[in-house]
Amino acid sequence: MPRNQHLDETVDGESHQHTPMPDNGKKKHKEEKKRADKDDAKKSKKKDKKKKNKKRKSKSLESEDDPSGKRSEKRRKGSKEDKTWGNETSTGTTPDTKRHFPFEYEHILAPMVGASELAFRLLCRKYGATLSYTPMMSSSQFAKEAEKKLNDDPDPEASVANCDVCEFQTIPEDRPLCVHFSANDPEDFARAAKLVEPHCDAVDLNLGCPQRTAFLGHFGSYLLGDKDRKLVLDIVRAGSRAVSIPIFVKIRLLDSVEETIELCHQLRDAGASLIAIHARYRASWERTGLGARDGPALLDQVALVKRSMPDFPIISNGNITTYDDVVANKESTGANGIMSAEGILNNPALYLPRLEGGDGDIEIPILSPLRINEGPDEKKDRATRKLQKKLREIESIKAKVKKLGKAAINEDQRKKLEAKSKIKKELKELEKKSTQSFHCTGTDSPPNPRTRSVKLSELSKAANNKLILAKEYLSLVRSYPTKIRSVVFHTRQLCKDLLERYQLMEECIAFGTRSARKRSATIGRRPWEKEALDRKWREEGKRKAYEARMVRKAKREGLVDLEHYLRIGAEVPTVEVVTRLKRAPKEERLAAWKKDHSQHCMAYHLEDAGCSCDRVCAFLHVEAEDKNKFVEDDEVAK
Repeated sequence: MPRNQHLDETVDGESHQHTPMPDNGKKKHKEEKKRADKDDAKKSKKKDKKKKNKKRKSKSLESEDDPSGKRSEKRRKGSKEDKTWGNETSTGTTPDTKRHFPFEYEHILAPMVGASELAFRLLCRKYGATLSYTPMMSSSQFAKEAEKKLNDDPDPEASVANCDVCEFQTIPEDRPLCVHFSANDPEDFARAAKLVEPHCDAVDLNLGCPQRTAFLGHFGSYLLGDKDRKLVLDIVRAGSRAVSIPIFVKIRLLDSVEETIELCHQLRDAGASLIAIHARYRASWERTGLGARDGPALLDQVALVKRSMPDFPIISNGNITTYDDVVANKESTGANGIMSAEGILNNPALYLPRLEGGDGDIEIPILSPLRINEGPDEKKDRATRKLQKKLREIESIKAKVKKLGKAAINEDQRKKLEAKSKIKKELKELEKKSTQSFHCTGTDSPPNPRTRSVKLSELSKAANNKLILAKEYLSLVRSYPTKIRSVVFHTRQLCKDLLERYQLMEECIAFGTRSARKRSATIGRRPWEKEALDRKWREEGKRKAYEARMVRKAKREGLVDLEHYLRIGAEVPTVEVVTRLKRAPKEERLAAWKKDHSQHCMAYHLEDAGCSCDRVCAFLHVEAEDKNKFVEDDEVAK
């Protein structure tokens, strides 16, 4: 039954629950008058409600160009009568997605762990995707870390977006955006949703993850059983009441289509504003039958769900490889939108054909590079990274002070703490310079994305060249860094056809190991450069092993300061010290070395034959400091 019809029947049912008429004529007259007044009041309320709905529709249509997708300032309440998201009826064969939300959501980038990060989202948006999901984040872990970050940071402008602690990364051009959380606790989900509300357009509950970690953590598709139904609905209700933006839910098919339809109706009534259906069955620990990604998606079941909820937004996910699949999926299911994961991984321009048919200009985010040779400003980029690195170092110093007190840091670290405000100011100035030619509007809402015009023919030409797409992605990664495994994965995926054509795929996969990356770094270098790199890597490995041993030693001895032994004997010997100790008696030499340079190999510096252990030596082999010689910072223990 359509939701509006249900509401109308509820109202009608209440209006017919009259009290029995009294026998007395006066009383009868009074009761009839009261009923008439009540009926008039109800009619006027209905009229007012229709007017409000019209206003809301007109506002949503007027805000087509509003990327923030901000909803009405009135917060949603739990009652059905107050729900407006997703209740409006769409007309025609192609649903007008703007009628449900103030943003377009017909062509969606799916949430993917390690794959739908900011850089890839921006690339897909440039080539036709309208709504993007973040990778899955744990609501409990996110809420805990984000709240701690905000409480510890004295900066009033501190945000959960783009901070070092949280995984959530976004910019104004990354809109509309849906933040994707796993959850098994209503309070945690509500807290996480509240924290990201200013930075996104919707919050999504993951009820589709089939991985074993989801079973162990009790989330994702493992919450779709009957025993967890009340918990799931409570999570949706809690999120819906906590925020004023829509709550979305992503699910998988249950054992029968009737059960799936029932679940969708329950989610809608609990407060969900949109449901995305991955048209494959939910996972079970026993793994009987087809796997979570095996076989074709059962789109006929999505069609039946949509038919049972004609006025509610349903998204179809599955069987998408090309844009023809997108069109076929939409036509067969009647869904309001299409979500793609595998298809868009192989082709970020999957949705671009929806724009074809004209030679005019279109608007794209300015941060998406237009051509291969049009990357970010190198100097500004390098300066920004340096300042960000300094801020990260300051954060670690602050954590150390909080744990051990001010006495645990040295004078240099104190100066770094004092310079925090200055560094932040410099960073803001750099960001301001990079955006000074563009005007951002909005005070209470997030700033409008900055866009620029580009010819559709130019986009289409670039979309047909996977090498260009890969280079554009790497250019975006330079501006918005992510984990190296995500970068390697996307680059390999985009260049898959080329790598297979030239039989380089195996070497590319092997390049994922540390040793392979080291070998490739020495290709084309001179012998003395290879030797220097080899020595550097040896020192780095020994240093990490030494640090781990010293930390374990501090733990065994019950020391609060785990870096106690790392500060003892870290000083690099100078050429003068080495010359003097070579002439000193053995006992004096050993005592002096232990006092100031115990982390460094004494035999390497003081013995004529050098260190016999060489590569397997547990101590550092770093050249003695000389005023006339340059020593790389990352080779020195300071």
